[in-house]
Amino acid sequence: MIKADIARAVQEKASFTMKEATGAIELVLATLKETLAEGETVKLSGFGTFLVKKHGERKGRNLKSGEEIPVKTRWVVTFKASEQLKAMVNGE
Repeated sequence: MIKADIARAVQEKASFTMKEATGAIELVLATLKETLAEGETVKLSGFGTFLVKKHGERKGRNLKSGEEIPVKTRWVVTFKASEQLKAMVNGE
């Protein structure tokens, strides 16, 4: 499923125009991105939690030369599904 498919589903279920549905989806996603970029957690009840975690510096290896190289500290976004979503996916 892609963003356009989600917008189409919102359009049908909420009686929006396609332009309104697409705008709503874009607004929600922009808000999620901005919040995560600020390092905040986003919790969507019944769906799951988006977390921003810091991965510390570590040693990596250049596969061609075998030389050890440092991998810099970085931030990653993770998702933890809610129990309701897990149950729904598992058909419970």
